[in-house]
Amino acid sequence: MKNLRHERKGVLLDLDGTIVDSREAHLEAIRAAFKAVGLETSMVDMKTTIEIPKRLEQGLPIDGLIKGVDVRPFLKAYLDAYYKATATKARPLPNISETLKKLSDKAKLGLITMRYVPGETIITELEKMGLAEYFQIVVTALDTQRPKPSPEALIACAKRMGIDTCACLVVGDSVADIRAGKAAGAKTVAVLSGIFSREELESEKPDLILKNVNSLPDFLDSLLEQTLSCY
Repeated sequence: MKNLRHERKGVLLDLDGTIVDSREAHLEAIRAAFKAVGLETSMVDMKTTIEIPKRLEQGLPIDGLIKGVDVRPFLKAYLDAYYKATATKARPLPNISETLKKLSDKAKLGLITMRYVPGETIITELEKMGLAEYFQIVVTALDTQRPKPSPEALIACAKRMGIDTCACLVVGDSVADIRAGKAAGAKTVAVLSGIFSREELESEKPDLILKNVNSLPDFLDSLLEQTLSCY
């Protein structure tokens, strides 16, 4: 039986880099963007492939990353290709279904992604992976006026789940996830399964840093207990 004490607790998880591996989608997107602005796809390098989504996650400009390129058509081609590629290229991280089952036995789960797509699109993707059943709420960038690192999406998600953000854990692979979680008054857990380095995540001072989300169930009870003062 689920611990009733945890009925008012939540775990708000990021999508890309946290429960799914989207690296192939990033690579496909940058190749499409290079092609769209007349550049050879052979010029694509892994450093730029990772740096672009890092900057977009933080709301930073990508000007100067690729010399002599008009940013607007490049960015449009990149995002269009990325959202299309995630439908076929994104893969669930190893053992994620078992992990989500363990987490959902102890807390309500919400998913927050800053992809500019309808929630139904994300739910369909999760259904194909066999993961949709674990989430009570899915929030995308279309559901909020201010994306992460603003706490707006997290607060809205927690409210729809019937809990306070101070009773939540925010789990993500990016500095924007940690900043948003802290701004919302939640406990924060950074995972190293995405595109951000340990050093970049450590600088945000999350409450916990894990190799990946599969380690979270081992720490969940302790983290949830730390949120009890919320009520």
